[in-house]
Amino acid sequence: MLEEVFRDEWGRVLASLVGFLGDFDRAEEAAQEAFAIAAERWPASGVPDTPGAWLVTTARNWAIDRIRRERTLAQKVHLLPAPEAIVDEFDDTLIKDERLELIFACCHPALPLEGQVALTLRALGGLQTVEIARAFMVSEETMKRRLTRAKAKIKATGIPFAVPGARLLPERLDAVLAVIYLIYNEGYSGRIDLGAEAIRLGQVLAELMPREPEALGLLALMMIHHARRRARFSGDDLVLLDDQDRSLWDLRQIAAGRAVLDRAMALRGRGAYVVQAAIASLQARERIDWPQVAELYRRLADLTGSAVVELNRAVAVAQAGDPAAALRAVDDLDLDGYLYFHSTRGELLRRLGRDAEARTAYRRALALAASTPERRFLTRRLEQL
Repeated sequence: MLEEVFRDEWGRVLASLVGFLGDFDRAEEAAQEAFAIAAERWPASGVPDTPGAWLVTTARNWAIDRIRRERTLAQKVHLLPAPEAIVDEFDDTLIKDERLELIFACCHPALPLEGQVALTLRALGGLQTVEIARAFMVSEETMKRRLTRAKAKIKATGIPFAVPGARLLPERLDAVLAVIYLIYNEGYSGRIDLGAEAIRLGQVLAELMPREPEALGLLALMMIHHARRRARFSGDDLVLLDDQDRSLWDLRQIAAGRAVLDRAMALRGRGAYVVQAAIASLQARERIDWPQVAELYRRLADLTGSAVVELNRAVAVAQAGDPAAALRAVDDLDLDGYLYFHSTRGELLRRLGRDAEARTAYRRALALAASTPERRFLTRRLEQL
């Protein structure tokens, strides 16, 4: 039960404490102490009716006692609200939910991207440093330094613990969404399940910004993609969409993702994440409307100007029955260092019967492949030619 409460309440408790104390490290220490106290008391007394409020209040009181013991209350009194803000009845309605402020602080553009990602996972997700390090395949000491630098920069530069004003909000929201999607893609690549963690972060953001269609679009996109994760690999082998065992898809999660997408579209969402979610939804149909997928990729390319999106559009054109037109589009792209550019060319050339050129393209892709599933898939394709 304590572990479940930790996962549900850590971000909210820490956000409240950062806003209260103005110090990341002290807030984290107080939150950890509150959970430790809960671990001692709750087995005997039971879980409170409002565990989040109990934890916030306990942590605040512990922090004030700690400051007094350190004889620094006089210097820090300007960081603390009036004493009457501390309540004993643990009323959840008296505890402001400041997770949105925490998200924007963690994803502030003054921080390096690696720091934004690490801090978001630590502060909002409650992951331990060792877990984050393992997910990104770096040492625990390296990840500890990233977190320390990020928190120090927030303190030194006075990064505000606040939701940006209307003028800055769209740009800053884009950065937050990009960080969450980066976390998701790290999980989707087959490492520790950061995908589920990113979805949880997306749910928090959608809950806090229920009228932001791009936040909803990102959540829908991740949910629909994640519903197919069990079918994407067979052992160490990568399985393409057409060959996936659909009985392994989580149909309830796909339906839930589509419901979120419907909410985004009802809010007139037409941004990049909403369009990507619409593509993912089409690709999860029993019969895929490839011309419609290609049209949505065209819209996405107009929004992003991305050559990778144009590559995906070409794949949809080929799936719709015109591999020759798809190859012409691919050959116009400048993506020589991109694995999937060469693997896509190889597939299109194979379909057109140009086997010698297909082998060359697949070999180039194989030279760029980093993961075992990718290398195994490309090796099989070469063996089939």
